[in-house]
Amino acid sequence: MESVSALIRVSLPNYLKNLPIPDSVSGIASLSGQDWLSLVPFVGTVSLIVYVTVQAFKPKVEKKNFPVNLKIQKENAKVVNMVDIEDLGDKVSYCRCWLSKKFPLCDGSHNKHNDEMGDNVGPLVLKRKEPSK
Repeated sequence: MESVSALIRVSLPNYLKNLPIPDSVSGIASLSGQDWLSLVPFVGTVSLIVYVTVQAFKPKVEKKNFPVNLKIQKENAKVVNMVDIEDLGDKVSYCRCWLSKKFPLCDGSHNKHNDEMGDNVGPLVLKRKEPSK
């Protein structure tokens, strides 16, 4: 226990006192390569402590219990949209990601979602079949 006490009371303050910490933000540019190398263990240790602390207190989210629909027609027990087939026109795209501002129609919101989340969701596209000749 005496060695831990000496480490905390003597060695650690001496180590921190000898670190080349600049007095101002502009002083960062004046640090030499050797100064940067001497800061690596300190910055790495502090970063690790912060990371472990944040991970310990971060709420755990189980993905299987996560709701799909976060805001569309939440006042209804079930979201159901009916469309008359004659109203479709030649082609229509329906949202399947629940992010469209024009829900139930697709507005392309899934593209940003796919880029950010690495997902591959896309719309349901209904297209009128051309009559065969």
